[in-house]
Amino acid sequence: MKHVIAFAGSNSKQSINKQFVSYASSLVEKAEVTVLDLNDFELPLYSVDHESEHGFPEHANRMIDLIKNSDGLLISLAEHNGAYTTVFKNMFDWLSRVEAKTFQSKPMFLMATSPGARGGQSVLDMAKDRFPRHDASIVAFFSLPSFYDNFAEGRIKNSELNALFIKEVKAFEAFL
Repeated sequence: MKHVIAFAGSNSKQSINKQFVSYASSLVEKAEVTVLDLNDFELPLYSVDHESEHGFPEHANRMIDLIKNSDGLLISLAEHNGAYTTVFKNMFDWLSRVEAKTFQSKPMFLMATSPGARGGQSVLDMAKDRFPRHDASIVAFFSLPSFYDNFAEGRIKNSELNALFIKEVKAFEAFL
C-alpha cells in the first residue's frame, strides 16, 4: 500500500492547519496516511555557523528520510504576517541543507487555511513559487477561507467548498 505523510506548517497545539490537514488525510483512500506534528521535530535555529560546528540535526535527517520513503505529501501551511511560520521556515531551511531536492518529486497536495477571508493565500502563493525549486511536484492545492465559518467537527461544513476540496484530494490521489 502507498504511504503519505501529512503535516501542518505550525507548532501550535490548536493549529487550524493541523485540523485541516488531518481532515484531508481522512479523505485519502488509496494510501495509508501518517499525520506528523512539527513539535516532534524540534530543531535549533538554522545558521551556517551551527551547521559547520554541529552538522545536520537528527530531526532534520529524520524528516528527510520520511519524505524520501513516502509516496506523497499533504502539507497545510499556516501563515504568519503573510509568510511561513517561523517553525516551518526553520524546518525548511534545515531540510534544504540536508537535501537540496527536499521534496523528492513526490506528489504534493499543498493547502492553507486561516481565520481570514484569504485563507492563507499569501503563504500558499509563496510556496507554489518556491517549492518546485526544491523538487516539489505540486499536483493539487486548496485555500480554505474563514476557517471558523467553514470548518467544524473535523470537516469542511460548507458543502460547495467541501466538494471542491474533495475534488482536489482525488486529483492528488490520482498521482499516487
